[in-house]
Amino acid sequence: MQQKLPLVASLYVIAPLVLWGFAHLQQQSFSVYGLTWNPRILIAILGGFSIAVLGLFILYGLLKILGWLVWDSEQVPSLLAALPPTLGIAVWISITEELVFRGFLLNQLQRDYSLAIAAIISSAIFAVLHLVWDGKEALPQLLGLGLLGMILVLARWLDSGSLGLAIGLHAGWVWGIASLDTAQILDYPNHSLKWVTGNGKPLAGIFGILLLLITGAMMWAIATQ
Repeated sequence: MQQKLPLVASLYVIAPLVLWGFAHLQQQSFSVYGLTWNPRILIAILGGFSIAVLGLFILYGLLKILGWLVWDSEQVPSLLAALPPTLGIAVWISITEELVFRGFLLNQLQRDYSLAIAAIISSAIFAVLHLVWDGKEALPQLLGLGLLGMILVLARWLDSGSLGLAIGLHAGWVWGIASLDTAQILDYPNHSLKWVTGNGKPLAGIFGILLLLITGAMMWAIATQ
């Protein structure tokens, strides 16, 4: 994976530039993809981020209460040290991926398909491409990644076409999971339950899937009141 990092990093730099060039040729801006920098989108990003972090807190807290997860208190300093740099990376990844998958790709697919079909196709591509970044480690998470893509499409739809809410949710989940993983603060003593807990990869476990479904249901309920 370390050997892939330069390639992955370069792709995350190049992709927005390519999309900017494509939009420029069509005399458009990133706003057509749902990315417009204004106070409203910043509020949506913060809201989505808060929802994601709160959801992870509840998820890991519940696993701890059930005895399926152990916190290593000696690694707390490592966690605190990991939070700032991981936040920057999470925001960068989230803006780029939302711009590409829930922005450009979804828009292109909607030219030929309904929103539902476009959402399924873009989410499937989003999930499969994670095999490039994570290799075989991503295989158990493919279903979860596909569902994550669908939830993020829902977030854009509920946010009137803006990527703000989707970016916030994505960044919050990446930040929380990556920070805990970097600090190696969690241990899952019962490996036979990894299909429930995900064993460090929430999207590979039932609890992580339920978190996504509940998050989507709550957003839908609030938006349609």
